[in-house]
Amino acid sequence: MALPPPDPQFVLRGTSAAVHTLHFSCGGPEPDIPLLFSGSENGFIHVWNLKTHRVDTALDGHGRKSVCCVKTMGGKDRLLSQGHDQRICLWDLAEGRTSVTDSVFTEHVGFCRCSLLQVAQGRWLMAMAARSLEEVQILELPSKTSVCTLKPEVGAKLGMPMCLKLWQLSCGSQPVLLAGYEDGSVVLWNVSTGKALSRLICHQEPVMSLDFDSEKAKGISGSSEKVLSIWSLNEQQNLQVYKTHELVNAGISDITIRPDKKVLATAGWDHRIRIFGWKKLKPLAVLDYHTATAHCVSFSDHSNPQDRLLAAGARDQRISVWSIYAQT
Repeated sequence: MALPPPDPQFVLRGTSAAVHTLHFSCGGPEPDIPLLFSGSENGFIHVWNLKTHRVDTALDGHGRKSVCCVKTMGGKDRLLSQGHDQRICLWDLAEGRTSVTDSVFTEHVGFCRCSLLQVAQGRWLMAMAARSLEEVQILELPSKTSVCTLKPEVGAKLGMPMCLKLWQLSCGSQPVLLAGYEDGSVVLWNVSTGKALSRLICHQEPVMSLDFDSEKAKGISGSSEKVLSIWSLNEQQNLQVYKTHELVNAGISDITIRPDKKVLATAGWDHRIRIFGWKKLKPLAVLDYHTATAHCVSFSDHSNPQDRLLAAGARDQRISVWSIYAQT
């Protein structure tokens, strides 16, 4: 008989608003205090100390407009955040500072989170939805130099980009971008040439979230429908549908594959977090704690597998933190 799903290891309260994005910073080389960053609908970013389960710092840089993305940049002192004030902010948190050091104006009004990829020491590429409806802009950080603008072919009618994932096979290889669009398609872009390599229609509705496993050349996406789409990338750089998985209830807000590529988690409109085995997409657990739409899921980057955590944020203003299959 299957074991009943566990209760959360602990719950973080105090954001005073719906939680839209989460990001861990736990795997530092020195025995650092593990942190969880959360971004809320009221424009605040909270830095949670995972030993005390309390907020260490509250950052206010988005004019009380919803924060949709938070990422650290090479350590927990450098932070990037994106808000619905059409700004992406870079923060310096060293030595207790709470200052925005630079920002990028996105001119995009949608919900598309930006994507970051470290390409060298101190150098990142950032993909973000551009001012023109269907376009994606790639910038280099911290210089903010424009690398390219990815424009669909005339008449492609992809609609707005909804979710982005920059990746590269190995350090030094060509960066590529996977973008999910409003028309339900996923497009693979070559960032160096600015050309689309492949397009696959995965959903009938807009692609809400996607993640990609570059080792297995396999990705997964979700939409407002009752289906997860799993697709693969062959050696000719063509995307093809690998399989689909029917869900009990419609609507996926977020999908993330754990860094060890063993399991993945989805955040559902039905308030539930679902855990699947990544190899065969076998359903492993349904985590039923939240009382409103789950907006985001994030796995911790602890260097010791037994310390690994899963966090989920929801419209009910709570963050649930779980220890899930940490031994596998």
